[in-house]
Amino acid sequence: MSGNLMGKLTKYILWIAIAVSLTACGSLPRGAAIQSEVTKGANKPEADFAVYPVSKAFLPSVAQWPTTGERTYGWINHSNGSNAQIIRPGDTVNITIWDSAENSLLMGPGERSVVLQNMRVSEAGSVFVPYVGKVQIAERTPDNARQTLQRQLESVAPGAQVQIAMVEGRTNSVDLIGGVRSPGNIRMPDQDFSVLAAISAAGGVNEGLSNPRVKLVRGHTTYRTSMSRLLDDPTLDTRLVGGDQVIVERDSRYFLSLGAAGNESQFQFNRDEVSALDAISLIGGVNDTTANPRGVLILREYPASALSAGQRGPRQQRVVFTIDLTTSDGLFSARNFQIHSGDLVLATESPVSSARLIVSLIGSAFGLINIASN
Repeated sequence: MSGNLMGKLTKYILWIAIAVSLTACGSLPRGAAIQSEVTKGANKPEADFAVYPVSKAFLPSVAQWPTTGERTYGWINHSNGSNAQIIRPGDTVNITIWDSAENSLLMGPGERSVVLQNMRVSEAGSVFVPYVGKVQIAERTPDNARQTLQRQLESVAPGAQVQIAMVEGRTNSVDLIGGVRSPGNIRMPDQDFSVLAAISAAGGVNEGLSNPRVKLVRGHTTYRTSMSRLLDDPTLDTRLVGGDQVIVERDSRYFLSLGAAGNESQFQFNRDEVSALDAISLIGGVNDTTANPRGVLILREYPASALSAGQRGPRQQRVVFTIDLTTSDGLFSARNFQIHSGDLVLATESPVSSARLIVSLIGSAFGLINIASN
């Protein structure tokens, strides 16, 4: 072998040795961490995170831990209300009075009726009628209010007849603020007007909203649920109260994916509950050539309150859940493990990937040697 060739061979062997040493130090270029790197030191007393393998035996425990990443809101079940209209303070009424008497106090010469238009029901619930005074009509149906007014008119117009037509005001209407085709103020036709009826009256939910959620603001209290739950369960179709605000909005919950995944990005929740298996599917699975199917990690941070005495929760605020996609228990458990908003799904890289890179480097080196020899 010539000295020149020997020099080249020595050079290539040196490069291979450097590559092997870099692999040992974990310094070769990679697209993701190796599982052992992320979970290293979890068993040490000073560790500030905990590691839990996701399995059938573990699922009942984690299901009792607090929800993270979003504020929890309640909801109000449906209750039956009256099908009649009810006059409320702030409504407007038009009162028509007919009187056939020749010397009626209410009519001018030759008149047989008078119309009292756009009479606003006061905060006290009354309207003012000439020769009668204040008449309490709030919290009555229009027909009941008509009878009340007609009785009070008997002293000044014994034969008078009354008709009342009402226009709902703010206290007898609700606001559809967003997420529907025709947002705005909607009058309640009766006291059994529900959330779904209001959304329907506003033209339905806007197309393109991912897993739309319904927020109900009543006074200073906020309630929230999903549109799919309302459609699936009629007992959740809450009866509205005048002054309610209904907002339909997209689901703001999300999770992240990094590492040897099919897609590294931020993903919105597309349903009420997203399992770990759903999340892996949404991110396009794990990389066939570089990912470690035994090392899919879910990183989550719990509030400090989850660690308080008597609270069922993790040992540490920072938690790493490990999923093994190569076993039936791992796959079934991943289907029943729920992702929380803000979770990070990390597909770790297989240690074999580094070995493949070294083999590739060695093969390339020997190929170059052969070329140099020829």
